[in-house]
Amino acid sequence: MYEPSRNLFTFHIAGFQHHDGALVLSKIKVGDALALVPEPDNPYDPDAVAVKYGDVMLGYIPADSVGPLSVMFHYGHGDAFECVVIQVAPENDPWKQVRASIRVTDAR
Repeated sequence: MYEPSRNLFTFHIAGFQHHDGALVLSKIKVGDALALVPEPDNPYDPDAVAVKYGDVMLGYIPADSVGPLSVMFHYGHGDAFECVVIQVAPENDPWKQVRASIRVTDAR
């Protein structure tokens, strides 16, 4: 039976080098869940959605990808999505050390 991918898009965490990702980079593993936290009061971008590892701020979903997701959060559909680490590359430049995937939650 055909099963579509739950993956909506992937991204490197924007601003990773400016937040606390370096403090937890050695702990982050492929498959780890990341928290998505909308920031409608963000002074730079009201569509901003922060990405956190537990309570640690890693950065943001890139501005060029966040629009539709931000709308879904605004209207109360944030639980329809999950964020998962798909690549950890400490040898890369800081802004490309962690790649994540936004997926549709499987609610079946």
